[in-house]
This record gives sequence, C-alpha cells and structure tokens, in this order.
Amino acid sequence: MHYSYRTSGTCASKIDFEINDGVISDVVFTNGCNGNLKAIGKLVDGWTADDIAEKLMGNTCGFKPTSCADQLAKAVLEAKAAEK
Repeated sequence: MHYSYRTSGTCASKIDFEINDGVISDVVFTNGCNGNLKAIGKLVDGWTADDIAEKLMGNTCGFKPTSCADQLAKAVLEAKAAEK
C-alpha cells in the first residue's frame, strides 16, 4: 500500500513509501537534506515499521523537537495502523 505523510517541523515536507504487511520500502522524502534523506531511505528499506520506530523515534535535529528521521518513525506507525 502506498502511503504519503505530511511532515511537521522539518525541512522535508512529505514522506512517501510503500508498506506491505508492516514492511517498509521505497522511502522518498520531498525537500530537506537530499543526500542524507536518500541514505535514510536506503538504510530502512525492508525494515518493519516497528524496527524503524524503535530506532528513529525521538531523534531531534538541532534546536527542533523533531527531525526527518523522527517524522519517518511517526509516519510508518501511522501507516501500520491504517494498514490493519
């Protein structure tokens, strides 16, 4: 299932990905730090939503209370709930 998530509080404005049986693939961030976000997408490809959330939830960026990684964690948990 394709999922799009509008981020909040980050340079990236949107995250798109596929979720199938809780497994995440094809993560693409819109805007933000292009190289780093492409790397995050490649690193988490094939991970479960729970694994992503466990590793990335709560990660911050500079003075912000969130980050693109934290937003990805929130997005995959939301998608997992919608998939049920």
